[in-house]
Amino acid sequence: MKHPTSRMLHAYWERLRGERAAPERSEIEPGEIRHLLADSLILELDMATRSATVRLAGTRVCALYGRELKGETFASLWGSEAPDPWRIVDIVDIVASDTLGVVAGLRGLNTAGEAVDLELLLLPLRHRGRMQVRALGTLSLDSTPHWIGLRPLVEAETTSLRILPGRRMEAAPPARSALRGPAGFPGPVRRGHLLVHAGGRA
Repeated sequence: MKHPTSRMLHAYWERLRGERAAPERSEIEPGEIRHLLADSLILELDMATRSATVRLAGTRVCALYGRELKGETFASLWGSEAPDPWRIVDIVDIVASDTLGVVAGLRGLNTAGEAVDLELLLLPLRHRGRMQVRALGTLSLDSTPHWIGLRPLVEAETTSLRILPGRRMEAAPPARSALRGPAGFPGPVRRGHLLVHAGGRA
């Protein structure tokens, strides 16, 4: 993460989630991240239709595009002519399906063809105990050109994408010590959400 806004939000999110894959949406306290709110986003995810909608966008994010973004599709940040970024970029798919954070570099273009570099951070959130329904993020400028606020962004392209490391799952002991495998092999050992069975030579 290059931008300090991304690093600060990620540190706050890490502190909230603890040993979990993601914190609850209700745990986010706006007062604790008030200096980040202008660059923040909250997305509503719909896995059934493979879509994402902007539920909340900070004032600086809206100013980049010259309009209120609440209620618009996440894909609209790339522009009306852009291919579906859900499939092409896989940003939201990684956050929703794999419960991992992503950092993406974007290059935005305004109506005059002038470009600006941005950093997008997206992190998974639980909502009322459910996963794959919300994401928290920021969209931050690497610099502030003189035309920002005068000529809105109309399209963007993804220039880089990095997946953030997830929470390492520790191995747990077997549920019952009496479990034994065939031919004297030890029983299965739980590693995260998997059961690993010892094997022998064929």
